[in-house]
Amino acid sequence: MPRKLALSALLFAATLPFSAKAAENPKAVLVIHGGAGVIKRTMSAQDEAEIRAAMSTALTRGYQQLQQGKPALDAVTAAITVLEDSPHFNAGKGAVFTHDGKNELDSSIMEGKTRRAGAVAGVHHIRNPILAARAVMEKSSHVMLVGDGAEAFAKEQGITLVDPSYFKTEKRWKQLQKTLNEEKRKTAFTDVEARKHFGTVGAVALDAAGGLAAGTSTGGMMNKRWGRVGDSPIIGAGTWADERCGVSGTGWGEYYIRTHAASAVCERMKYLNEHPAQAGQAVINEEIPRLGGDGGAIVLSATGEFAFPFNTDGMFRGWIGADGIPHVAIFADEIMTGDQRSDAGQKR
Repeated sequence: MPRKLALSALLFAATLPFSAKAAENPKAVLVIHGGAGVIKRTMSAQDEAEIRAAMSTALTRGYQQLQQGKPALDAVTAAITVLEDSPHFNAGKGAVFTHDGKNELDSSIMEGKTRRAGAVAGVHHIRNPILAARAVMEKSSHVMLVGDGAEAFAKEQGITLVDPSYFKTEKRWKQLQKTLNEEKRKTAFTDVEARKHFGTVGAVALDAAGGLAAGTSTGGMMNKRWGRVGDSPIIGAGTWADERCGVSGTGWGEYYIRTHAASAVCERMKYLNEHPAQAGQAVINEEIPRLGGDGGAIVLSATGEFAFPFNTDGMFRGWIGADGIPHVAIFADEIMTGDQRSDAGQKR
């Protein structure tokens, strides 16, 4: 079997329907991602251990909210805040740099039952953009605020602002310098290196009342220019939640915008009665690559079924449910433990 077909088959297997146990007991489920585009050969053992620990903490913190009977919005916010505070993800503390050596952060959040949504884009001082996105949703009459206006609003709401130096990590700075040096040796601008570092974080939760919520946060594409904004803060592209489905995406944002990827997955579930794995496969692993893009997503249904479609070497991903144990995976061939769920090739 050709390598591309074999990889496609493996990744589709990773999104096959999980145990029916989730559908029978759908209460309190949290699914997260820390970005697609993982490159195994460039990850140290220490980084891998720290990433797994951060993912587990995010799942635990978010699930605590659900255990206390709080809404899915609280679980999503709690989980993403942990990931934003970690230097290992392209969001908050670990955000990648723009071509001009700055960090520009984007985020969005959405509640399924009410379709309320909030987003911020192009901010430089907001420590946790997901909190600002939620404030836009709950404390303003708008859906998206950008740049200086978003930061002025965040300040009014008492959201923590930091000096831009807070977001700088040596690893991200070296990545930018490497890319800029490579760019100098070429005659045209290229974003190939930038696309290797998707790193966007996201969460989707189902609460005890059957409510869904989804959120996404990112530092965008490394070496981006001209105030570029990707899919993460755009409702319907990078984030979507309704009464049946929640999605958070990670990947080459231009293609997620062009396919309205997040809402398209949920539309397939609604109108074609597809499982999260089928809908995710069709949009994330077929439509987007056909156009030239790549990436991944997390998909969660109102019955507690979920899937992790992606078409890169790996995607930071995890879930936590009734057993209260965080289940985390990184690479494409990795099998998750717990609940008899296989993340990379469940036998049927």
